[in-house]
Amino acid sequence: MASLAVGLILEKIASKDKDFRYMATSDLLNELQKDSFKLDTDTERKVSQIVLQQLDDASGDISGLAVKCLAPLVKKVHEGRVVEIVESLCQKLLTGKEQQRDTASIALKTVVADIPSGNVAQSVVVYLTPKLIKGITNSDTSTEVKSECLDILCDVLHRFGSLMTIDHEKLVKALLMQLNLPRAGLRKRAIQCLATLATTMSDDLLAKATANVVQILKNKDVKPDMIRTNIQMIGAFCRAVGYRFGPHLNEVVPLLFCYCNNASENDDELRENSLQALESFILRCPRDVAPHTDLILDLGLKYLSYDPNFTDDMDEDQAEDMDGEEDEDEESADEYSDDEDMSWKVRRAAAKCVSAVISSRPEMLATLYVEASPKLIERFKEREENVKIDVYNAFIDLLRQTGNVTKGSGGLANPSSSPLHILQQEVPKVIKSLNKQLREKSLKTKVGAFSVLKELVMVLPNSLSEHMGSLVPGIEKALNDKTSNSNLKIEALVFTRLIMASHSPTVFHPHIKALSEPVLAAVGERYYKVTAEALRVCGELVKAIRPNFDNPPAFNFVPFVQPIYNAIFKRLTAQDQDQEVKECAISCMGLVTSILGDHLKKELNTCLPLLLERLRNEITRLTAVKAFATIAESPLSIDLSPVLEQVVTELTTFLRKANRTLRQASLCTLNSLLTAYSNKISPASYKSIVIELSSLISDADLHMTALTLELCCTMMVDEKHHSNAGAAIRERVLPQALVLVKSSLLQGQALQTLQAFFAALVLSTNTSFDSLLEALLSTARTASPGGPASKQAFHSTAQCAAVLCLAAGEKMCSQTVSMLLTTLRSSDGTDAAQLLSLLCLGEIGRRRDLSSHSNIEGVVIRSFQSPSEEIKAAASYALGNIAVGNLAQYLPFILSQIDRQAKLQYLLLHSLKEVISRQAMDGEAKGNMDLQDADVQKILSLLFTHCESEEEGVRNVVAECLGKLALIEPEKLVPALKERTASPSAYTRATVVIAIKYTIVERPQPIDSYVKSCISSFLLLIKDVDRHVRRAAVSALSTAAHNKPALVKELLPTLLPLLYDQTVVKKELIRTVDLGPFKHIVDDGLELRKGAFECVDTLLDSCLDQINPSFFITPHLLSGLADHYDVKMPCHLILSKLAAKCGGAVLAVMDALVEPLEKTIQHKTKPDAVKQEVDRNEDMIRSALRAIDSLNRISGEPTPRFKAFMNHVVKVGSLGEKYNVVRHESDTLGAGDIMDLN
Repeated sequence: MASLAVGLILEKIASKDKDFRYMATSDLLNELQKDSFKLDTDTERKVSQIVLQQLDDASGDISGLAVKCLAPLVKKVHEGRVVEIVESLCQKLLTGKEQQRDTASIALKTVVADIPSGNVAQSVVVYLTPKLIKGITNSDTSTEVKSECLDILCDVLHRFGSLMTIDHEKLVKALLMQLNLPRAGLRKRAIQCLATLATTMSDDLLAKATANVVQILKNKDVKPDMIRTNIQMIGAFCRAVGYRFGPHLNEVVPLLFCYCNNASENDDELRENSLQALESFILRCPRDVAPHTDLILDLGLKYLSYDPNFTDDMDEDQAEDMDGEEDEDEESADEYSDDEDMSWKVRRAAAKCVSAVISSRPEMLATLYVEASPKLIERFKEREENVKIDVYNAFIDLLRQTGNVTKGSGGLANPSSSPLHILQQEVPKVIKSLNKQLREKSLKTKVGAFSVLKELVMVLPNSLSEHMGSLVPGIEKALNDKTSNSNLKIEALVFTRLIMASHSPTVFHPHIKALSEPVLAAVGERYYKVTAEALRVCGELVKAIRPNFDNPPAFNFVPFVQPIYNAIFKRLTAQDQDQEVKECAISCMGLVTSILGDHLKKELNTCLPLLLERLRNEITRLTAVKAFATIAESPLSIDLSPVLEQVVTELTTFLRKANRTLRQASLCTLNSLLTAYSNKISPASYKSIVIELSSLISDADLHMTALTLELCCTMMVDEKHHSNAGAAIRERVLPQALVLVKSSLLQGQALQTLQAFFAALVLSTNTSFDSLLEALLSTARTASPGGPASKQAFHSTAQCAAVLCLAAGEKMCSQTVSMLLTTLRSSDGTDAAQLLSLLCLGEIGRRRDLSSHSNIEGVVIRSFQSPSEEIKAAASYALGNIAVGNLAQYLPFILSQIDRQAKLQYLLLHSLKEVISRQAMDGEAKGNMDLQDADVQKILSLLFTHCESEEEGVRNVVAECLGKLALIEPEKLVPALKERTASPSAYTRATVVIAIKYTIVERPQPIDSYVKSCISSFLLLIKDVDRHVRRAAVSALSTAAHNKPALVKELLPTLLPLLYDQTVVKKELIRTVDLGPFKHIVDDGLELRKGAFECVDTLLDSCLDQINPSFFITPHLLSGLADHYDVKMPCHLILSKLAAKCGGAVLAVMDALVEPLEKTIQHKTKPDAVKQEVDRNEDMIRSALRAIDSLNRISGEPTPRFKAFMNHVVKVGSLGEKYNVVRHESDTLGAGDIMDLN
């Protein structure tokens, strides 16, 4: 059927009528594009010949269609036929007439782009390469033909460079010759070809090609054109091959410095090319360029102000003259123009070079603030707009890098040398300079200035208080000026919102009138993005004009109430507007009502029903729910009676909707409404709320459960107006709460609110304490003591029971303790009742002194003899917590038992740990400690005795006890721990390092200054001979970096090489265990490597300025990506973070990353693998795909190898489906959350 159709088409193609030929060629194209279309040998030959003939047709339209026919044709004909087509096209290209040559060139490019890879491509390359080389090198070839040949060769190299290895040397030789041609266009194409070829050529050939170029640069007699071309070639090589070009930098960089500094006055292009090449070294070879970075930065800063044809002699003080004079000066500066002046290109290249140093070298931040920051601020006055924007971008990069580096830095950093402190000193200069820019005519300049200000406010909040007076006119002008476009208005409004949110309201009070008028005018703008942003600013404006509810107010806000309300109300009532504007108007009206409602009493009768209407609208209901929460939480007690019942009814119906965010917001709003207006809400509404709440309590969504239980507690508080609320909750919600108690997932906020729920329930009317306690305890008694699920259930039940007893009063509490002790005495030591009784006693004992119950400690310690491990652990927990209630009585008992009972030491040490942990926590909360000096001394001697215990479990408990005790007595403990870092016993050294880890908690502590002075003694044990000690030191460093990075920042130059050394696979730690029929390989260094990579991951978050990513990526991260599963996972996470924070360093080694990542995502488990192995492998593939997605998001041109990897491996088949899922996750959750998924 296909042959018949083609036969008819071929007949028509032979027609003399141009229209017939056009239609027939179009029909042929349609046939060839069909997947079902097949050709026999004879038809294949005929079609190929006819298409080649049509290329020569006198009609351009027909020859153009014939070119399009080649794309599907080369995929459907045999290998030999494709080579024949290429042969014919080459003939026309090299020897044909001008029109034939142009068509043949386009046709060849089409064939190269569409031929399938494999044998066909190999055959085409084998034939085509010599022809192209001949076309390039033949002295008789015209310039146009050479140009076409170079273009086609570039395409061939891009797709099939790796198939041409045999011809690489010939190609390099031929292309290097083209760099000496007089035509600039040919030289440029030759540079592109060589750069594309460089990605697949060997290192030896790359070295030869580079040496050839360098040799020319060393020759002083070469023409300037040739010098520029060869410098461009150097830059192109570096951009193409990245880190592989590193070994040549020591030879190349001094040459570029020399040319840049010694170029003639008119040779700005040479300076520009040199700076562009240096920029590519910084970005693509960050490791090897490190020794030259300071000099490159100096050179970039020198040429940032290179402007030989224009002198600005005006003194800075003179610059502060009147606005009119200043505008005249600016106009005269703008009038200066010289079409031949190319010095702006040098300044632009210099700005980009400085920006490259800033973005790729976070560890140089302090130096950059001293050297680069003043120069960049000074160049804000740049007269060429494009260069000015690049200067702005460089300064924004500096601010962003400051934000990355200082995020999470602790309070122990040296303030005077910290980047934030230095930036604070620069703020006046920045503002002074940017204020001038905001008075310029250029919109692009003003948008750029606001971008810098925006970044400054985000990095350094509350830094512009003193400069508000000078900034407001710029904001006013941007919003009022008729020439302003939407972009400028949006940037000005975003900046205004950020500055108002981050500064004290009193700063704005003198400027409210000046700011409010243009902002309220912007609310009425037609473009929705401007309107939405203006409404957000209105929200901040409302907070600023009435920051508190003092009487009399510190600022007279009354004149602004009506204008603000009217502007927002107009937007709130409008129907035909964008969703974003509707939402902003609702949120803003919620704020206005909650803050200014007492001055809008008449207007509320119109406004509240309108908000209720928005609440009933499916599109705007979520925003309206949040707006009502804002109003309900207002201290003004806004009168909501006209809409209150309807609002409550609507919110109650929302609790059964599928939208989780809506349900959560509704719960929060109901809680606020019931807290403020419980006396005005009908019992019927309460009842319907309770009915809906019962279905929301589940361990499938603990956050929702916590909100639900919180609302239940609120409902039970107001017994005066709603006495039946407790009974309704007991009937509907209590059964669900009792099911929840048994959940193994119950923890955190949900567990705390559940405890509060039971306490509130026992206090509500007509609730029997005994029946409630029995219901609670019976949930756990029916469970089995074994397994982690039930373990959590027992602990949750015990905590709820303890809170219940304490809420019920002294008498009930005492009776419960007696009942629990009776249960323990009569138990045989194995059942769930005994386990639950012990945990309950511990929880009650921690909160109340139980010494009135005689011999309680003896009853508890008897359970240490139980055959059940769970019961032993519970007894240990109970004894420790009972001791917390009365230290004087029970602590000596525990200490004496540790001395006497050798077999029970581990359990008794756990009891002691509970005592010390609670003391450390409670002491911090109360500000004093109950432990006496004598007690501390006894505990210390006991703990140090057990430091060398053979049992790892005992040593770990001892370490935790020592750490928590050090928080209580730092002056005694820290020197004692430091002294033992030199102990001959590895067990002791490891124990004291783990102990110091427990002293480094997130909040500031008195111990911090003690630890800072001697932490190096502990952390330098990373180089200890014993791997357990090294592992403990790595873990301590990780904890310090996470909780208090300032403790370790200054030590990192010493510690990082030691840490990196722990990431290396050490053969001496790998051993083979003979298990009879088979041998098992054990890697004792695996845990240490995993810990070291996890530590680096933490350091990337808190100490980025101390890490040179290039020295870590190669070789350490690369080896980790090819290591064991447990090591790969943190390495993928590190790679994602580096891609986000130090994209340039990652881009430089992208090719090297492809191989380990490809092996990981293509790894398949054995056919007989168990489900656990299959799941682990799937997790690892997903983790690798997340890292690959992060690499794919780096701004900048990815390497051809990475592109091919993405197109031919990652995005194909089942991997492609997984990758799309990962990409969707990343788009939805954002980078930070994606990192958490790992």
